[in-house]
Amino acid sequence: MKMGEITMGFITPMKPWKWTRSGVISTNDSNAKTGSSSAISGSGQIPFQNVFQTAVEQVKETQADVENKQYLLSTGQLEDAHTLPIAETKAQISLDMMISLRNKALESYNELIKMNI
Repeated sequence: MKMGEITMGFITPMKPWKWTRSGVISTNDSNAKTGSSSAISGSGQIPFQNVFQTAVEQVKETQADVENKQYLLSTGQLEDAHTLPIAETKAQISLDMMISLRNKALESYNELIKMNI
């Protein structure tokens, strides 16, 4: 085997990731969960709006997961009791991230308003 030669045996090469319109990362695999395999912009950057949409969706998902696990724990159906505090911590972290994003966006907006043109 020559140096730099890639074989499709034990190690598979990595594929590039792209952001899709739904904000989900695509690996261009046929079995990957994506809405579209094309990038949003030619530069591969995420639109500003998607940052906030993704943060809000993540907060909603983590909060729903916490509520579901709380229900399962209260009815005795939760098999792993340690998953509830983990889910609560994830929900708190995602909420803190969204609040930080909001605060930074407001600070940036206020700075732009103060600028003289």
